[in-house]
Amino acid sequence: MADNERDLVPASTAIEAPPASRRREEIPARFKWDTSRIYSGWDAWRADYQQVEALIERYGAMKGTLAGGAAVLLAAYQLDDEVQNRLGRLYRFAMLTRDTDSRNNDAASRVQEAQSLYTRLRSATAWFEPELLTLPRDLVMGWVDETPALAPYRFSVSELYRCQEHVLDEAQEKLLSYLGPFGQTPATTYRELCTSDVKFQTITLSDGSKTTVSYSRYTAILHTARNQEDRARAFRALYDVYLANINSYAAIYSGVLQRDWFLARARRHPSCLAAALDTRAVPESVFNTLISTVSGGTEPMRRYHQLRRRLLKLDRYYLHDGLVPVVEARSEYPYDAMTELVIESVAPLGAEYQALMRERFAGGWVDVYENEGKRAGAYSAGVYGVGPFVLMNYNDTLSGAFTLAHEMGHSMHTVLSHGAQPYATAFYSIFVAEVASTLNEALFLDTLLQRTSDPRERAALLQHQLDAILGTFYTQVLFADFENRAHQLVEQGRPVTAEALCRIYEERWREYYGDAVDYDERYRGTWARIAHFFESPYYVYQYATCFASSAKLYRDLTTGSAEQRAAATDRYLDLLRSGGSDHPMDQLRRAGVDLSDPTTVRSVVDDLDRLVNLFEAEVARI
Repeated sequence: MADNERDLVPASTAIEAPPASRRREEIPARFKWDTSRIYSGWDAWRADYQQVEALIERYGAMKGTLAGGAAVLLAAYQLDDEVQNRLGRLYRFAMLTRDTDSRNNDAASRVQEAQSLYTRLRSATAWFEPELLTLPRDLVMGWVDETPALAPYRFSVSELYRCQEHVLDEAQEKLLSYLGPFGQTPATTYRELCTSDVKFQTITLSDGSKTTVSYSRYTAILHTARNQEDRARAFRALYDVYLANINSYAAIYSGVLQRDWFLARARRHPSCLAAALDTRAVPESVFNTLISTVSGGTEPMRRYHQLRRRLLKLDRYYLHDGLVPVVEARSEYPYDAMTELVIESVAPLGAEYQALMRERFAGGWVDVYENEGKRAGAYSAGVYGVGPFVLMNYNDTLSGAFTLAHEMGHSMHTVLSHGAQPYATAFYSIFVAEVASTLNEALFLDTLLQRTSDPRERAALLQHQLDAILGTFYTQVLFADFENRAHQLVEQGRPVTAEALCRIYEERWREYYGDAVDYDERYRGTWARIAHFFESPYYVYQYATCFASSAKLYRDLTTGSAEQRAAATDRYLDLLRSGGSDHPMDQLRRAGVDLSDPTTVRSVVDDLDRLVNLFEAEVARI
């Protein structure tokens, strides 16, 4: 069989069927993560908790001593590293345990305990930055230059002086530290409402079978159900759950907006957007250019939806019709087979990278399948000195396979960053976080396309790439547009109600999709399902900037001479290893990406147009 005709499932792969049960205790151990790598159990967790409490008390003795010189400053930073590292482990262990069963009140309470320690830490260290800033910058940087052990803290020190105007005095910083638990309340409330207390609806499909429309099941139906009414039933069932509580979601989101505006004003920022971007020195022009370029470049997206409408032969076409393949292709993508292909796909990044990734799949790092009470979605959560843990709700779909490639990109970023950087600079910013994940998706697509010449399979794969651009680029920019306008409500003193938020979302929706997609009134309230709005404000725009960045890096890695590709690979791996040691815009520039150049964003719009043409041609071969 020719190379480009190989089956998508490697013949040598031993495939274990997914568990039939959603009861966690009945799922094989190799499909669950092993959190004992962090702590052996709650007794060990509690012992470390008490030690962290004792360490926090040591900050008080350091107050008023920073002028004493480099040794004192070094001791303060090293203490902070130890406390932050151990506190991070406490939080991650509790979080990972809770997320596998959100009904576990013991785990949820320990998450809150860890969060309370963060608040106590912020209160105990409220004096540090104001006191350090009373010292001349040149004096402190001189200490850093003369003391090798202070080198890991160079970026932190220089950043503190850069942001000096936004640092308050000790009393004010201490007061703000008390906001910690309250600041987390909206996200906690949102999570409880849509996870712990959610009551999913059961629907009857066109074949007479009944299914409960959980988050994972909803995604599977939209990707696999050929009957349009089945997709519509699933859409109505899921979003009616949100719409039934839309006023509650609006009240929760109002708390997020009010908190963000309070913090922005407290730190003397002119807007919530300015406050969010300044933490990583990202110019507002980057955000504004992203919004204007994408909202003004929706024609290829609309053309794709219009093409889908014709190919699916639908009189009316909705967004919940936007994921089902236009042609029948492979319906199952077994987890074991896809892990092998994900590893194969990253060959351009080198054998060492592949070997490290294989270790992540070896067992105990990935929580693979959905179980009762498990958090929806997927993520990679790093624990410094231990490793990243990946949460999945794998459902044997093509979307699930790409999500696996995506999250392993995050994990490998963490492995390389934590392996190369000291604790102080090990944690990369959100602004570059999605680069590694989306680039790995692009490499995974290449591998899948190379393994088949079947036009049906290729059409399905091209559709996935098109959908990725829509979901990771266009949709996230629409979300960012909505999110910024929602924040402007509180900045302008206007009321935040469910109707006000739904109106903003509907206006953004109609501007982006026009008449290419038929409108359903439920779309007005779909903002309530976007967890990032409630948990990580001003996160979503970075999906789009990262997608544009990874698209540029992918071109550099896969085109040009062998020497050029090798140099691009080295630059890219250096980016992953650089962690949080510099401003993300500068890190990306060194890797070959300039996000201040509008053509970087525009090139994704152009690429979508090209892919729509390829997709149409591939479908015509069937």
